Amino acid sequence: MKKPKNNSWTPSPKNLKNALVALIIFAGVLLVLHKLTELGRNVQVISYSSFLEKVDQNLVKKVYISGQDVEGILADGTHFETVISHNANDYDRLRAHNVEFSVISPSNQLGIWYLFLFSCLFVAIWAIWYFIRSRNIGANGGGGSNIFTMGKSGARMFLPSSIKENFNSVAGAQEAKEELIDVIDFLKNPKKYQRLGAKITRGVLLIGEPGNGKTLLARAVAGEANCPFFSISGSNFIEVFVGVGAARVRDLFAQARKHAPSIIFIDEIDAVGRHRGSGMGGGNDEREQTLNQLLAEMDGFETSPTPIIVIAATNRVDVLDKALLRPGRFDRHVHVSYPDLKSRESILNIHVNNIKAEESLDVKTIAKGTPGFSGADLANLVNEATINASKTDKEAVTMNDFEEARDKIMLGKTIKSIMLTPDDKKLIAYHESGHALVRLLLPETSDPLHKVTIIPRGSALGVTHSLPEREKYITTKEEMEASVMSALGGRVAEEIIFNALTTGAYSDFQAASHIVRNMICHYGMSPELGTIIYSQRHGDFEYSQKTAEKIDAEVQRLTGLYHDQTRTLLEANRDKLDMLANALLEKETMNADEIYELLGITPRQAHKLIN
Repeated sequence: MKKPKNNSWTPSPKNLKNALVALIIFAGVLLVLHKLTELGRNVQVISYSSFLEKVDQNLVKKVYISGQDVEGILADGTHFETVISHNANDYDRLRAHNVEFSVISPSNQLGIWYLFLFSCLFVAIWAIWYFIRSRNIGANGGGGSNIFTMGKSGARMFLPSSIKENFNSVAGAQEAKEELIDVIDFLKNPKKYQRLGAKITRGVLLIGEPGNGKTLLARAVAGEANCPFFSISGSNFIEVFVGVGAARVRDLFAQARKHAPSIIFIDEIDAVGRHRGSGMGGGNDEREQTLNQLLAEMDGFETSPTPIIVIAATNRVDVLDKALLRPGRFDRHVHVSYPDLKSRESILNIHVNNIKAEESLDVKTIAKGTPGFSGADLANLVNEATINASKTDKEAVTMNDFEEARDKIMLGKTIKSIMLTPDDKKLIAYHESGHALVRLLLPETSDPLHKVTIIPRGSALGVTHSLPEREKYITTKEEMEASVMSALGGRVAEEIIFNALTTGAYSDFQAASHIVRNMICHYGMSPELGTIIYSQRHGDFEYSQKTAEKIDAEVQRLTGLYHDQTRTLLEANRDKLDMLANALLEKETMNADEIYELLGITPRQAHKLIN
């Protein structure tokens, strides 16, 4: 919320700090001058007995008496100081020896110097107090964790005029938007539901991995409903002092009721909403007291005449307390999943419109090559591509910049410091050619080939990259077998050409073994072990040791079978394998179109999607 301008002067923490430093320096200078003045006076300190002797010897000319302190001047002009007793005979002795003396009240000795030092001390203490208070309040948005605002929630309030987001600002997430339409309608027209006795959901839990737009969705709901929006993180409630978290919850809901209808958004609610009973302090744990207060505030919504909606976000719904998820609290769960192909294209279009890109940029192709990317990942992809184009002084961001940015994010930066021998490069070229050729020779059962490179990148010395043409929700046994054979193609090519085994196939074996084990244990695709799920829970296997041995044997059998099939396929196409490897040695990187043309293979037809 944009705060109105305040014409009254308020010292900022920076100004107060500077003023305090200047005050200390000024006081130090005065103190030094005072000491220098004392030294310049050349004052001699004498004892009381010496003072009396000098009086008797008529060596004392003038004295100033203040209580027991005496300052005076000797006959030779020397200044002295001493301390005398409360003895009336001393005054008679001074008169007898014609010493001029004056008696001064001790209260008059305070002087402007002592008043100034006292004032400096007072101002310094006040400045330190105000500086710490101002810094804590500013750092916590007006209600942080300091002794002056300990019970304030610290939530940031956004008025409807400051919320620019709406559902048009959120690309994709169509199902999540539909779930939230009821909440918006209730905030706009609460009587529409109350007239029939309906009670709308007061708590909405947004569930999804980081970067998928949960916070943006919450702000979009506030923008659509045109109501105030209170935002706070779950960790802001927790404090070392017992009872502070509960006080902050009460303060937050009190503010929301004053501005109702309104929305409260609690990000990372798992920080405060975890299962009770797990803390060191048991039921008296500060976090659990905070959770109890949150439960009490939410449960009382039905009696409130003004509508308040609580939206919370988390990616750990499994750790939340069951009382939070029961009807009447967070009983509507909205899953914000990774964007599909269409959603990724929409998200990319939004970000691409904010940069200077070439007109021929194919956003759909970029979206196809980014499966599993979140909205934040896509924004980062566009930014990396723009940075790459800027470094090479291009007039606009090109498709090649996006290719380079995607490969950098997924595989790592190109490594130019690795010096490969001709034999190493040849082995890598045949290895990657084996992957690519198997994928091309099994066109209906694997993702289309996109490009092949033997340029080291990240931890990989070469990469064969496929490009999904659509979102897959069902995978057939044939597709999984083709993926295993493609993963084994690199090692098989090495065996055929070099009759040698290398360490470069480690990640390929890892991927192949994972697929084969899932086929056997999870999907019932093994003729030997049948349609039974063999799984483990919390680290414990739900099957016997004998069954585990059978699973291991079946994994080994199927992997060996697919290995033999891959060898047969590559040996039958040895000419294509040599042709592709030699071309890679020359060009280092080849796109799918170049490979199709080189090998004389007809590109596969794209699947037709049904909307």
